Amino acid sequence: MTDKTLIDGTANPDNLGPDAMRWTPEPEQPAVSLADLFGAVIHRYSRAQALADGALVAVGADIAREARFGVPVALTAAAWADCVAWTDEDNRQTYQDESGRLWDVLWMTHHAIRRSNGGRSCTVELYRVPRDGESHESEQTWLLATCGPGDDGEPVITISLPGED
Repeated sequence: MTDKTLIDGTANPDNLGPDAMRWTPEPEQPAVSLADLFGAVIHRYSRAQALADGALVAVGADIAREARFGVPVALTAAAWADCVAWTDEDNRQTYQDESGRLWDVLWMTHHAIRRSNGGRSCTVELYRVPRDGESHESEQTWLLATCGPGDDGEPVITISLPGED
């Protein structure tokens, strides 16, 4: 082998060392879709279906806008039941109403998002009177606000209890 030949037998016009190798890029590979990786979709549960089924409770556009949300907002049924739902019967323990409780959830969520590091989700600290028929004082609870794509890829916010899917 001479100085003009590399280990793989190719010519060495650049006078590289005899043990140098040439790199040849691989041809472009076609993009792989999720269906190629995982197969066809077996079942799809859309946000619209979750709203229709009651798994999600939509927040009215007016109150969401008033709380400074520019995208649709919904709460999971469990988060709504724990932090928003309130009936006249619940007023026996202390007087509140659903609209005020919803406002508290939205306002605290808005501030938690503003304080967050800009990620896809953030934790919301909230104090609310539990619906146990006895409590008069508010107790600390935590919610999770997640920004993700809606059914058409648009940004939406979902507020849930920690640990909910």
